[in-house]
Amino acid sequence: MKIGRSRQNQLTLLFGFLLLALLWLNACLPKSPLEAGSGVNITLYGFSVMKEPLEKVIYPAFVAKWKAEHGVEVHFTSSFAGSETITNQILQGVKAQVGIFSIDRDPQRLKERGFVTSDWHALPQHGIVNKTPFVILVRRGNPKGIQDFADLGKPGVKLVHPSPTDSGGAQWSILAIYGSELVKSEKASGEPDRVRALQTLQSIWHNVFSTPASAREARTTFELGNGDALVTYELDGLMMREGNAKVDAEIVVPEATIFSEHPVTVIDRNVTATERPVVDAFISYLFTEEAQRAFVKFHFRSSTNEALNQENNELATIKYPFTVDYFGGWAKAYPDVIEGVFRDQVQRRK
Repeated sequence: MKIGRSRQNQLTLLFGFLLLALLWLNACLPKSPLEAGSGVNITLYGFSVMKEPLEKVIYPAFVAKWKAEHGVEVHFTSSFAGSETITNQILQGVKAQVGIFSIDRDPQRLKERGFVTSDWHALPQHGIVNKTPFVILVRRGNPKGIQDFADLGKPGVKLVHPSPTDSGGAQWSILAIYGSELVKSEKASGEPDRVRALQTLQSIWHNVFSTPASAREARTTFELGNGDALVTYELDGLMMREGNAKVDAEIVVPEATIFSEHPVTVIDRNVTATERPVVDAFISYLFTEEAQRAFVKFHFRSSTNEALNQENNELATIKYPFTVDYFGGWAKAYPDVIEGVFRDQVQRRK
């Protein structure tokens, strides 16, 4: 059947109009960050002492790597606070896509509420991105003669200690103090002396006069001249000394102390399908030698390669190191020590 020229022209115009309409409609539809050319934003919430290595080295290196390999810009938004605090913020609805926590119990809390559905323990090193021992900061010249954790319980010592309610570092500190006495007594007699460990923790907590919300806030309180001593991450003591040559503090390394281990996880509820490849790639990047070397530069210990730690000659040698596994992992350490010993027998009786 033949179509007249007029009719054909009308159909051509109609087709052209429909094509233009489709193009216009497509332009008006929202684009994914990759399609729009604006890149991808990763929002990371981390416990307080993670700030410097991430923002100064690891973010820029990953951004450059992803841009070179995929031609896409990656942007980071960060927030840092006590581990318990950032976990509560995520539970309350902040749109963090990645979390780095001080204690394994915090991502477990997120898993129980459905925010995390993937298994961070399936990552390299069971999800632990770095670690660090707990040490004591004292005033220059060590006027109180503090040589080990037990000395923090001596009369007249004023101790700054982060809040166990808000800070994962505070809970590590409690395990460090209590576990130190268990380990040393076990080395001496073959059996851990739980009475001695409890009495030491009680005497030390009696001397606590300030409980800031995070390890970083506790460090700031100490830097401002408050207190005689502070129990904290080794890396925070080294960074404080590095950042201020005139700082009124020195580091005391306990004979036995705990290595805190810090897990990373995807906050699955807050990650779209478009964002997922970039988020997963960033988490994988944290376990590369390049990122691990950056952690060591900022005084963490590598979780993947002990040899990298030799690149930082300021890291202390611990005579009797232990981890949370000494207590049976966080599943036992929290109810047995943080609640059963500290909260029930120490904090409530102060």
